[in-house]
Amino acid sequence: MLFQVGGDGTRPTFFEMAAAQQLPASLRAALTYSLGVFALRRTFLHKILDYEDEFYAALMLILEGHSLRTTDASFAESLYGLRRKSVRLRLRKDSGEEVKHSGLEKRQRILSVVFLVVLPYFKSKLHAIYNKEREARLRESLWGMEDQGFDEVDFFAGEEPVVSGGDSGNNQELSVRVQLATKIKKFIALCYPWIHASSEGLSFSYQLLYLLDATGFYSLGLQALGIQVCRATGQELMDTSSRISKIRNHERERLRGPPWLKTVQGALLTCSYAVLDYAQTGLIAAVFIFKMMEWWYQSAEERLTAPTVYPPPPPPPAPKVATDGIPLPPDRSLCALCLQKRANPSVVTVSGFVFCYACVFKYVTKYNRCPVTMIPASVDQIRRLFHDT
Repeated sequence: MLFQVGGDGTRPTFFEMAAAQQLPASLRAALTYSLGVFALRRTFLHKILDYEDEFYAALMLILEGHSLRTTDASFAESLYGLRRKSVRLRLRKDSGEEVKHSGLEKRQRILSVVFLVVLPYFKSKLHAIYNKEREARLRESLWGMEDQGFDEVDFFAGEEPVVSGGDSGNNQELSVRVQLATKIKKFIALCYPWIHASSEGLSFSYQLLYLLDATGFYSLGLQALGIQVCRATGQELMDTSSRISKIRNHERERLRGPPWLKTVQGALLTCSYAVLDYAQTGLIAAVFIFKMMEWWYQSAEERLTAPTVYPPPPPPPAPKVATDGIPLPPDRSLCALCLQKRANPSVVTVSGFVFCYACVFKYVTKYNRCPVTMIPASVDQIRRLFHDT
């Protein structure tokens, strides 16, 4: 089998790893959307949206650091019952190479935070710079301006603008800074596609190898850190709970000061522990509840603003036959004018009665009325009828 669908063993399936990898991006999109909706009523939230990358990086730094410190897993991995374990290689003389798993070291926790938070933050900023430079190049090309895109020639042979003699030293220094920032942005925009393509190619290669059970590492970062992701056993979950209790008891014992200050500090620690413990399910549940409420109220608003649909009105009553009009024949398939079977049946729209086209055309042309109801009519109100024979 290429992967274990049933989830047996300690090795996570490809789908578990993929879901854990995609969860932070999905959570960020949901949080950004939720803040955008709330910002329509609370304008101060726009400041958070202006610094979306920094806000999300700080949030994930707290969550990832707490999760790695207490459960030896990332924020998303702990949600799926996964744990990170260090892979140490030991050599034996008789049987060659042996793989041993152990808990994470402090260095591995710190580097895990770097790979989970810091590198995605810089990647997001580089992507934003690249998009701005690309949009600037498109605008310049559309408006017929000089092409100052991120070509190698533009970057390495950039000409400095001429500074007038009346400019002060501050203006010159500012001009140099602007030129340097522009060149750096062009360099980033030039190199970013290659960096992004290489990163995505390596990620795809490792994921394909993991799917084919050719490697135990899901990504290059995990292999560089010497970390494998495994399923947590029941004993490991119990050990994790006891370790968290010991860490928190030790932190409470380290509190210093008068009794009232220790009480306040203990209450703050308890609140922070509760927030961090329920941050995983709390964030996901809050986003889910928000989306449900938005869908509910949006549906109710649509029902209130939707136009009322009334049933179609009943057809008007059939016009009565005039006393001085031509009587209708007993056989409804006959023409009332020639008393023969209708040829080229045509209807007078003002009354709805059907005659031969030649008969009714001559009659309406001469009398300008319907021959049965005596309602005024013209030849423009005669319609030919076509039906399958």
